[in-house]
Amino acid sequence: MVAATIGLMTMDIDDLGNVDWDEAAARFDDAPDHGLRDLGVRAAWADRLAQWLPPAPADVLDLGCGTGSLALLAAERGHRVTAVDSAPRMAERARAKLSGTGAEVLVGDASRPPLDGRRFDAVLVRHVLWTLPDPESALRHWCTLLRPGGRLVLIEGVWGEQSPVGLPAARLTRALAPLAGRVHTESLSSDARLWGGPVTDERYALVAVVDGPRRHREVVDVHLIVRRGGEVLLARRANTGYADGLLHAPSGHTEDGEDVREAVIREAEEEVGLRLAPQDLRVALVMQHRGPGTAPRIGWFFEADHGAGGTPVNGEPDKCSELGWYALDALPDDMVAYCRAGLDAYRAGERFVLHWHEDDDPIAYDPKSPRAVPLPMSGGEGGARWPE
Repeated sequence: MVAATIGLMTMDIDDLGNVDWDEAAARFDDAPDHGLRDLGVRAAWADRLAQWLPPAPADVLDLGCGTGSLALLAAERGHRVTAVDSAPRMAERARAKLSGTGAEVLVGDASRPPLDGRRFDAVLVRHVLWTLPDPESALRHWCTLLRPGGRLVLIEGVWGEQSPVGLPAARLTRALAPLAGRVHTESLSSDARLWGGPVTDERYALVAVVDGPRRHREVVDVHLIVRRGGEVLLARRANTGYADGLLHAPSGHTEDGEDVREAVIREAEEEVGLRLAPQDLRVALVMQHRGPGTAPRIGWFFEADHGAGGTPVNGEPDKCSELGWYALDALPDDMVAYCRAGLDAYRAGERFVLHWHEDDDPIAYDPKSPRAVPLPMSGGEGGARWPE
């Protein structure tokens, strides 16, 4: 086991995920880089923050602020500071430390801080991202908290030798590439002043400049509704790492240079062995969908009659555990929510649909939270209804 120099100096790395941070608040500042009680350590962090943060005065958000040591350095430089921590006792100590600076300290989840739409010139996060279940989702949200030209300052690392934990800088750089105009990574391992002594593991700062809204791009999905009278063909996902065990229609996404019809023809052959011709296909509906904690995408649903292109077979047994026919008017609940919403809308005669998950929604269909919103078409009440 390797003793942690983050969180608590006396705590093993493997135990950090189970820390009661309220209980730990009383001794949190014992770590040199947390309490900043040593004047040399304090000066080292003040110098780095001066380089990473924009010129003062700026609106700075410190997420997972702990007892507020970095927030205090930012406030002392003339920044307007808002600090957030999920542990009430940490926040209480941060308020005491920041007393008289004008800083605001809130209790809340760092990944989704309670800010009521406020935006900032800089978001500062130290040793928090690696503890979150979905770091990439948190990064996307944090970028939305910045004004155009704002800076996201991340201080992270990989700690331990036998069972290292943390986030390599390369992973965060990849995640931020589509979100930020510029990303700068700075190694901190060799600067012993920051840590109160030499360290041997990977520690770094990453500064990303968000230039403002970029032109939105979405993945385009294609889905095939194979009809056998009142039944549809569904496949049960397996060994894919996404929605395994749930039913879904044959589907995929467009590849470079493909149109949606070409894509669904290719996916039909790959997944269920059907060799469809363009004239075998009819557009069923179009849906914009956002999965839990993911970026939006557009889904084109096509229908084809049973017998077109041959007899369906399981073309990808490594990704599909079974094929089956299911009554369209009595679909099972153990389905991917996105697909179930599309088939329900198709049966109801809807042709354009929004399906927007909340971040904590399940991937599986939940009859209590269908999330589908039909969009009316001009000139009528909707599309033609599915024949009963």
